[in-house]
Amino acid sequence: MVIRARDLGIPFKGETGQWNAITDVANVAVGHITIIEGEGALVRGQGPIRTGVSAILPRGKAFGPCFCGWYALNGNGELTGTTWIEESGFIETPIMLTNTHSVGAVHDAMIKWQLQNNFYSPLKDEDFWSLPVVGETYDGVLNDINGFHVTTEHAHQALDNARSGLVEEGSVGGGTGMITHDFKGGVGTSSRWITLSDGSQYTVGVYVQSNYGNRKHLTIAGVPVGTELVDQMPSYYPKKVRDETGSIIVIVATDAPLLPHQLKRLAARVPIGLSKVGGHGANSSGDIFLAFSTANENAFNRTGNEQVTMLPNDLMNGLFDGVVFATEEAIINAMVAADTMTGINGETVYRLPHQALQTVLKKYNRLKANN
Repeated sequence: MVIRARDLGIPFKGETGQWNAITDVANVAVGHITIIEGEGALVRGQGPIRTGVSAILPRGKAFGPCFCGWYALNGNGELTGTTWIEESGFIETPIMLTNTHSVGAVHDAMIKWQLQNNFYSPLKDEDFWSLPVVGETYDGVLNDINGFHVTTEHAHQALDNARSGLVEEGSVGGGTGMITHDFKGGVGTSSRWITLSDGSQYTVGVYVQSNYGNRKHLTIAGVPVGTELVDQMPSYYPKKVRDETGSIIVIVATDAPLLPHQLKRLAARVPIGLSKVGGHGANSSGDIFLAFSTANENAFNRTGNEQVTMLPNDLMNGLFDGVVFATEEAIINAMVAADTMTGINGETVYRLPHQALQTVLKKYNRLKANN
């Protein structure tokens, strides 16, 4: 049975979609490939390996650029392709996430996959070109990150595995070797069904690759969990204290008809949800966020004018709320789903203990009834 944050009685605001995932936005597909091999002492190039690749396809396997915007809270990280997103207002490729030193391999692999699957629209009389969107967080505490174990085949498997519906969470895909607030982290997702003040209804979905923060700042449902759960620190502590190191990549999807500048506004609300869990945008953290809209399906046209629909700015507040609430829940889902992991040199990072967390929430009267 898959355990998620709500199953533990953690209270959250807002109404979720069917899957409580980014895939509640129609046609959005997610795929993972997880690579876990070996144990014991680090032998560079051999392992142990604790890494993977994740893929998010805004319109599934169909080529169809989406209006897009992005925002960085702290830029000690990488999300390729954002220069062209900023300039053009579109995202034209899938989004892929992996470890810091595998960005190049995944970048090249995506171009090959686009060619093989005709996932592009070439310029007239010109060869195909692509500026893939690939993000990263650092998994070198648990993974042989300088062994370069992510291959073209792994990236293609993540893309080929992409499906709508339920999304696997925790130590999977690009989140395999990630750590959050000194507990095991990784992949998490959540969604919100939003009714705006004019009665229109839209979905906001969030996907996180979470690898940031330290224990003392961890906050769940407003409770200072990090100062209560002081046991089961990672095996590297205190010999190698991680002081707010790591990063988080957050992808926001919506079916609301937003233009690129409005999507940038959505992406800029992610840090509010991040801060509710205890993320503060530390100097060594790469906190990079991207938002896209699946509305205005035919907006991308190389040769002709197109008419598009734009939601008024004055109606966006409900969408902002959705981003904040879904980001908070997605991060906690990543922690709840992840299991204890031992990686290179026997380094161990423990899962967020479910029963102990419930005890702390109950102490502060924040545990929902029947849990």
